[in-house]
Amino acid sequence: MNENVLSKRICDYSKIVDIMQIIVICFCALVVPTFVPTWIKAIFGAESFLDVNSQLIVGTIVNMALIMTAINLKGWKKIVGIITLPSISNLLGGYVFKTASPFMVYMVPAIWLGNFAIVYAYKLLLVSKQKNYFLVGAIGVIIKVAIIFAFFNIINLFGVFPEKVSAMFKVAMGSTQAITATCGVLISSLIYYPIKKMKKI
Repeated sequence: MNENVLSKRICDYSKIVDIMQIIVICFCALVVPTFVPTWIKAIFGAESFLDVNSQLIVGTIVNMALIMTAINLKGWKKIVGIITLPSISNLLGGYVFKTASPFMVYMVPAIWLGNFAIVYAYKLLLVSKQKNYFLVGAIGVIIKVAIIFAFFNIINLFGVFPEKVSAMFKVAMGSTQAITATCGVLISSLIYYPIKKMKKI
């Protein structure tokens, strides 16, 4: 792995802009998984459409944060912080998976690795090699989902998860990961392309 890849970003920013970006991205990575599901439940009610699908909302925002980290931030410390914060926040809050949250401990290493995979894909292929944004997104999503879903299936072979939790995680670590990562790619493109256009001016 070339460490220089992690020190690249699409353009340089002033120190103030850099700090603001770090704050916003950290907010998305740490605060969103902890509090947004609770806010949704309080505003729209328990078992509402948004409450039931809160993982889709949280996951999309987190994947946006990961992609914007790859595009706009640089350095090991920042990247490691962003890829680890969401799962830590989720474990502490316990709102996304509710009673199944304690079992998320087993999935944390795979989630960290999956998060790193999508960040590194963007760093290497988009930022360093200027490949097509959506092609890179597709590659990143596939690798991330493959890592997380494969790890879940391996762990599940040992009977670690109760039947209901296993059924829930099968969806959460498979199709839901694919949906939220894809949505993160699509929404982040609305930020990436204006930045890219401004860079050329």
